[in-house]
Amino acid sequence: MANKQQSSSVLAPERAKTKPPRMYKVVLFNDDYTTMDFVVEVLQRFFSMSRERALQTMLKVHNEGSAVCGVYSLDVAETKVAQVTVFAKQHGHPLRCAMEGN
Repeated sequence: MANKQQSSSVLAPERAKTKPPRMYKVVLFNDDYTTMDFVVEVLQRFFSMSRERALQTMLKVHNEGSAVCGVYSLDVAETKVAQVTVFAKQHGHPLRCAMEGN
């Protein structure tokens, strides 16, 4: 009987090095028509801000021209921008919301 050499070389699974997803800032921009109360409502509804934080962010938008509302992955940022844009249009406000690479 011939001796069979058994090859028992097991390859370790190669681990793919994944990078964390690229993040995007969602930004609100000031305009001369959207009310401060509406901006606070948007910040609370779509960005889950407390009333106090929403007021502070709204004042930053008002005084500085824009403010970051949050930092999210691409899909979430796109969704938030779309939701805010549709909500503002439904209520007759020209509130502008956009995303920027982080």
